[in-house]
Amino acid sequence: MHRLRTCATRLRPITASQTAQSQQRPAAHNRTLQPSRRFTSPVAAEPFLNGTSSNYVEEMYFAWLENPKSVHKSWDIFFRNANAGAPPGAAHMSPPPLGTSLASLTQAQSLVGAQPNVEKLVEDHLAVQSLIRAYQIRGHHVAQLDPLGIMDADLDSSIPSDIITSSDKLGFYGLDESDLDKVFRLPTTTFIGGDESALPLREIIRRLEMAYCQNIGVEFMFINDLDQCQWIRQKFEKPGIMHFTLEEKRTLLARMIRSTRFEEFLQKKWSAEKRFGLEGCESLIPALKTVIDKSSEKGVEEVIMGMPHRGRLNVLANVIRKELEQIFCQFDSKLEAADEGSGDVKYHLGMYHRRINRVTDRNITLSLVANPSHLEAVNPVVQGKTKADQFYCGDNDGNRVMSILMHGDAAFAGQGIVYETFHLSDLPSYSTHGTVHIIVNNQIGFTTDPRMSRSSPYPSDVARVVNAPIFHVNADDPEAVMYVCNVAAEWRATFHKDVVVDLVCYRRYGHNEMDEPMFTQPLMYKQIKKQKGVMQKYGERLIAEGSVTRQEYEEEIAKYDKICEEAHARSKDEKILHIKHWLDSPWPGFFTLDGQPKSMSCPSTGLSEEELTHIGQVASSVPVDDFTIHGGLSRILKGRGEMIRNRTVDWALGEYMAFGSLLKEGIHVRLSGQDVERGTFSHRHHVLHDQNVDKRICIPMNHIDANQAPYTVCNSSLSEYGVLGFELGFAMASPNALVLWEAQFGDFHNTAQCIIDQFICPGQAKWVRQNGIVLLLPHGMEGMGPEHSSARPERFLQMCNDDPDLFPKITDDFAVHQLHNCNWIVVNCSTPGNYFHVLRRQILMPFRKPLIVFTPKSLLRHPEAKSNFDEMISGTHFQRVIPDAGPAAQNPEGVKRMIFCTGKVYYELTKERKTREMEDSVAIIRMEQLSPFPFDLVKSETEKYPNADLVWCQEEHKNQGYYDYVKPRIRTTIDRVKPVWYAGRDPAAAPATGNKKTHLSELNRFLNTAFNLEAFKEHE
Repeated sequence: MHRLRTCATRLRPITASQTAQSQQRPAAHNRTLQPSRRFTSPVAAEPFLNGTSSNYVEEMYFAWLENPKSVHKSWDIFFRNANAGAPPGAAHMSPPPLGTSLASLTQAQSLVGAQPNVEKLVEDHLAVQSLIRAYQIRGHHVAQLDPLGIMDADLDSSIPSDIITSSDKLGFYGLDESDLDKVFRLPTTTFIGGDESALPLREIIRRLEMAYCQNIGVEFMFINDLDQCQWIRQKFEKPGIMHFTLEEKRTLLARMIRSTRFEEFLQKKWSAEKRFGLEGCESLIPALKTVIDKSSEKGVEEVIMGMPHRGRLNVLANVIRKELEQIFCQFDSKLEAADEGSGDVKYHLGMYHRRINRVTDRNITLSLVANPSHLEAVNPVVQGKTKADQFYCGDNDGNRVMSILMHGDAAFAGQGIVYETFHLSDLPSYSTHGTVHIIVNNQIGFTTDPRMSRSSPYPSDVARVVNAPIFHVNADDPEAVMYVCNVAAEWRATFHKDVVVDLVCYRRYGHNEMDEPMFTQPLMYKQIKKQKGVMQKYGERLIAEGSVTRQEYEEEIAKYDKICEEAHARSKDEKILHIKHWLDSPWPGFFTLDGQPKSMSCPSTGLSEEELTHIGQVASSVPVDDFTIHGGLSRILKGRGEMIRNRTVDWALGEYMAFGSLLKEGIHVRLSGQDVERGTFSHRHHVLHDQNVDKRICIPMNHIDANQAPYTVCNSSLSEYGVLGFELGFAMASPNALVLWEAQFGDFHNTAQCIIDQFICPGQAKWVRQNGIVLLLPHGMEGMGPEHSSARPERFLQMCNDDPDLFPKITDDFAVHQLHNCNWIVVNCSTPGNYFHVLRRQILMPFRKPLIVFTPKSLLRHPEAKSNFDEMISGTHFQRVIPDAGPAAQNPEGVKRMIFCTGKVYYELTKERKTREMEDSVAIIRMEQLSPFPFDLVKSETEKYPNADLVWCQEEHKNQGYYDYVKPRIRTTIDRVKPVWYAGRDPAAAPATGNKKTHLSELNRFLNTAFNLEAFKEHE
């Protein structure tokens, strides 16, 4: 009731002093002031002052206060009456009944004049407000979006009942045809009036149709920010706002010609080649160029793009401006590959180019990130690279670096990675401050009809979850496309939030140029065959309106055709294919000019004792005053301090030493993943939380040195696919950063398998693109069941590119050459010291390789899993193999068995060996680096123990873990003179048992096998 009473309060008589103040609308917080005058009649005496209409009456009253002529005459009379002192029930008067005497009538009119039916008037104004809102919410459902005119872009042929498509539908609002010429005051939530504050209903409907029901459909009313909604309304509702200069039209036509003739040239020259052309959506090129132009105007200096294969060559040629001959020579089957690796098909390759933007005359850097056929997988990679480039240039608001993502309609709706990437868009450590998404909406996915490929009305509906406005546009209207893209770029520059442009188009050929679409979409493709191309339609339109002459149009076509022909002639001189010319993330200064490492050696990864002590002291302290930490954490920090005094480190401290030392050397370290700030197993505690002040945190790692690089540690969303892709992109941007992604448990990395299989494992082979990302995957059989035990090492090892049957040539720098030639490094460290070294080696190597680390769980607190400073000081290195240093090594001739193992099982083996008093007869050798395989060190170890049989022991099941990888390589190392026996769990479908008793019995069984010197006699 308080709003209703407030409105009535405002309708009291105003004094002369109040009149002067009335020119300024009262602030919102003043609207609840109590009335200074009491009415004798209740507020309910005014029949139209109900909860719905009081807002409207209040708006009218404020308008009347500012200018009495700005409101309808009836409102003027009403407000004059109210301010003349009329009680609430008398200010509004219905028209007098027939037969009323003249004297009575004069008396009734004496307040000001005869009243129209104000109640009806208010209802009609409210109806018009509802009508305007209906167009704003649902106008896009009747917009003319399909260039073919045969599909409903929202998959629904019905028309919303509150959209006026015929005069009889006015009845929905209590209006009829006689109201069409009545003038209605416009609410503040629309801009269709332009400079006018009131319009006839007929004109209101016409302008709403022009704004929301033509070739642009706007979805924005779900956004919960009023300023953002008002901004969009202004961009689409203002009369005449879609105006283009002659120069803009001619530029648009020239871009359409280049987009169209490029595809026609490829079709003419290589009609039997797959190229995934852009025919049917040629407007994409001017759309992209418009976004880039407007963004450049707003201050953007770098744009990073990701896209699927359709139209990629056109984007490379006409947006990034890759030399045409470099593109055309890709079609030559006789071209030899100059780079190592497998290469990739032409419509997957990326590009990096810095050039002048001709519209703004400013420098702009454009990158198109290489990607696999796995649609949408590149999205988080682009976002990660964008975030990194923003970070390195200090662009905290995304004003200088931005991303553009292109999508297909079926993939945007169907691929979950789209949703995962959207949910990174507003997270502090992942936000890129707004991405422009452009959907190439073919209205078909390969052969699948949209009605079978999505449940939502539009393919773009997933974007609604982050309040991104969605602009649907008919791609056969280039001017509408250009306008929408200008608005999208302005939105991103203004609000730094995501925005979606849905280019509703068609696909002139099949999924690729060899495909026959008539099998599955006969009616659609009959219409497509009749469809005139958008370049031709737009050219004819400009000729008809006199913007260009036919001669100018034809000359522009001939000019670009000539450019293509000349480039084609030059392309025939190309004999060698250089994939490095298609690099999307160059690292200037890191390699030699021909892309090779500057050296083939790796310095010591150790540190001075002073550095170790200093970093340890930071790790065991709270470097901020008046900061109250949790009591349990105080004990942990105290324990760290004690270890430092004893010159030892546990796993958490070993990691701290590696990170801290790199930061001190100017290397940015970024650790990301689920719960990484504290650590899944509560061991890390890199972010301290004040127990008394909410949201007050301290990151001691950023207090190591005054000149250190910043440390970023961030808990991620509960996503593996999206977040690992993001971190991969971040690591692409610079070689001088240690970027790590940690899985909550190693088992969960398989939901990011696409990033691992398509980007991390073969990235360098396909795209000559090195990457030093580190995957930390907690792994170990500890009775925690099948989903909390295994990081699936067998999968990573299976994808290693070294030859199990070839013993390599051993040289002085063999270890570094091995690392240089591998596709990734796989390690399972058993000591904190070795973990420290392998992390530092990632940066000190003269090249970059992905590093897969199977990290421990129980070893985090194992009393024996500690390292002395002596293992980490200057001159020390990562140990690929850790030999046995006990009694067995003192008398190698007497050793009966060599057990090779890796990781946590070492501690179970040594405990069992000690229990059985077999330290002099069984040697246990730890293989810390599994790939590249340490052939040289394994050879020296096997030669050290000539009388010992060889056993590989693992806690994983036989068909999992490492056995299938190490067995043939050990056999190759020893010239197959001995078998390599197996001690471990039997083959199984699941990674681990869920039963604790079974787990322990399996452990006892394989330990018995490992130490039973007679166990394999019967098999010899």
